[in-house]
Amino acid sequence: MNVEAKQSDHGAAVAELAGQKFFINIEGQEYLWNKPTITVQEIRQLGNLPTDMPVVCEDVEGRERTLAEDEIVTIKPGHRHGRAPKYKRG
Repeated sequence: MNVEAKQSDHGAAVAELAGQKFFINIEGQEYLWNKPTITVQEIRQLGNLPTDMPVVCEDVEGRERTLAEDEIVTIKPGHRHGRAPKYKRG
């Protein structure tokens, strides 16, 4: 998963993947998302995560990384088979 997409890449990613379905796992709950990118603020809102705790990304190999508050995460379309990246409160 590319978690270092730049703001300028956001528009290009949206145009390229228009019409595809995206799913994001937040604390074990899978959510349908309509865009190929999601901000940390949107992850908080979608998963009802508190603002006083960091958002942590767990990658497919189980490594955890705290996301920056202004970070934009790129999501791959469709359901993931096997272990998918997950997000949770820190």
